Amino acid sequence: MADYLLKNIRYSVLDLATVLDGFTAADTFKTSLDLAKQSETLGYTRYWFAEHHNMAGVASSATAVLIGYIAGGTDSIRVGSGGIMLPNYAPLIVAEQFGTLASLYPNRIDLGLGRAPGTDQVTAMAIRGENFSAVHSFPRDIEKLQQFFSANNNRASVRAIPGEGLDIPIWILGSSTDSARLAAEKGLPYAFASHFAPAYFEQAIAIYRNNFKPSPFLQEPYIMACVNVVAADTDAEAERLSSSVKRMFLGVITGKRELLKPAVDDINQYWDQLEKEAVEQMLYYSFIGSAETISGNLEAFVAKYGVNEIMSTSHIYDHQAKLHSNRIFAGLFE
Repeated sequence: MADYLLKNIRYSVLDLATVLDGFTAADTFKTSLDLAKQSETLGYTRYWFAEHHNMAGVASSATAVLIGYIAGGTDSIRVGSGGIMLPNYAPLIVAEQFGTLASLYPNRIDLGLGRAPGTDQVTAMAIRGENFSAVHSFPRDIEKLQQFFSANNNRASVRAIPGEGLDIPIWILGSSTDSARLAAEKGLPYAFASHFAPAYFEQAIAIYRNNFKPSPFLQEPYIMACVNVVAADTDAEAERLSSSVKRMFLGVITGKRELLKPAVDDINQYWDQLEKEAVEQMLYYSFIGSAETISGNLEAFVAKYGVNEIMSTSHIYDHQAKLHSNRIFAGLFE
């Protein structure tokens, strides 16, 4: 059983729609829906997708479409973006897309926003076309979105239909201190990508808390930390399963990205000492082990940082093992 700290925070899922070696994106979408349905029954608060482009192993490029697919296949869990990369779109398009989603699935849609392109510069140029060199203002685009969602926009010359007058929570996503200052200034909830960018986590959430200004959307700071989770019946099995995510991050470091590989018994045959240290640094906020092991580590994490919500992301090759990990993790909050 979890202690008081874990019983009083929310837990959620981030899905990168990871494509497995030997499978297709179509297979990924089916297993994502299966995981979302299970997460709903286990009491997870929300199920988010992250926008990425030009990555063979990540199938969440059409993020809004996937959100609709998952929301349509579930009943109550919140579904959203972690996040939509706002520089890739005109705010009106985002308002219309998420206004449509919120109209189809009332009170269930979240809009997490990021300021990066979610891809390399060449692909970003392909996405934005002639607008690639245009000046983008993330804060101003957020204000435009809020205006489009406002009921007071009903007499404007440009309106988001549907979208206008709907309650669609906006989150600021970040992996640096800049995003923390923006979220604090605007009085919005803050989700930090500690699952791959741990270096600035502690500093960013301190900046967010210390500079937070209450808003009509949020009266007190609200922090969600995304972390890597690989849970199993034993520490040894969890370590074996975690070889898949470690090899995935090794591909990020070496520039040799591949589809998610099956677990291996000896990860050390795939990296040298420097590569191992680099991967482990990126995976610093990871919870790998049995329920007992993860519970103790997670309680210490929550006690130290005082986060309001934990979002888990689990790159586990075997789908049944992934479902089991998801079940174990949810049990920590009961």
